[in-house]
Amino acid sequence: MRVFVTGVAGKLGHDCVNELVKRGYETVGSDVIHVAAPYSGANESTPIAGMDYAQLDITNKEAVTTTIEGVKPDAMIHCAAWTAVDAAEDDENKAKVHAINVDGTRYIAEAAKAVGAKLLYLSTDYVFDGKGEHPWQPDDKNYAPLNYYGQTKLEGELAVSGTLDKFFIVRIAWVFGLNGKNFIKTMVNVGKPHDTVRVVNDQIGIPTYTYDLARLLVDMIETEKYGYYHATNEGGYISWADPAEEAYRVAGMSVKVNRVTTAEYGLSKAARPENSRLDKSKLVEAGFKSLPDWKDAVRRYIAEAQL
Repeated sequence: MRVFVTGVAGKLGHDCVNELVKRGYETVGSDVIHVAAPYSGANESTPIAGMDYAQLDITNKEAVTTTIEGVKPDAMIHCAAWTAVDAAEDDENKAKVHAINVDGTRYIAEAAKAVGAKLLYLSTDYVFDGKGEHPWQPDDKNYAPLNYYGQTKLEGELAVSGTLDKFFIVRIAWVFGLNGKNFIKTMVNVGKPHDTVRVVNDQIGIPTYTYDLARLLVDMIETEKYGYYHATNEGGYISWADPAEEAYRVAGMSVKVNRVTTAEYGLSKAARPENSRLDKSKLVEAGFKSLPDWKDAVRRYIAEAQL
């Protein structure tokens, strides 16, 4: 199987290509950046052995068409996205956010259809209104995004489902991984010079470790079990304060977490969902393996990242 992955400069794309190469698949990774040598990832000095790299701006329809027609993949994992939630609210950024998350996704879906490739698109709990306490189901259609980022990711979903029959749409939340910035790394760094930190306690969900998620996504594209899925680590629904406390415990840091409400914390320009609970039972029903417990994921991540 030949697999094309977008957004390999990010956390998830990087882990996906590593997992694909590990399984022996012919893999082509892409991102908007230009590299003079085999692509190594944002934080690594050595190339990803076994992966070819193609520079690609997904907002350029002609470039997407030409690149995908040249690669002729059997499957595609579309990780590339604008993910800066607050910056997406700025008027000067909205056209770019739409171009990447909506237009770019449509071009990727159209190219996948042209070559007969199955497509896996990464989405988010932000497509819902974030209210209530019930876990969102994968096939829920009562969308009402709270912010512009969520709106564009929803439009990306619709571009995929409206173009293709062979697609997976996988919604994730609270993502962390080795390649780039994330909440766990930020908490550890912020805690080093401080005895206490303030962390939001009224937004509820579960973290997702990209290393674990990448293995699931590759499992998925090995099948034809198409449809909508939710995927996060296991371990019960928690607030942002819980992984912060776990990170400090694992890292051996004496930092007190002061739990505050979203309103008390302030700072955010974009509205954030209070309810990021994602029901993942459909994964098990389809025969896929659940991701490990989030505490185990935090422990492994801190050890791997040497925080």
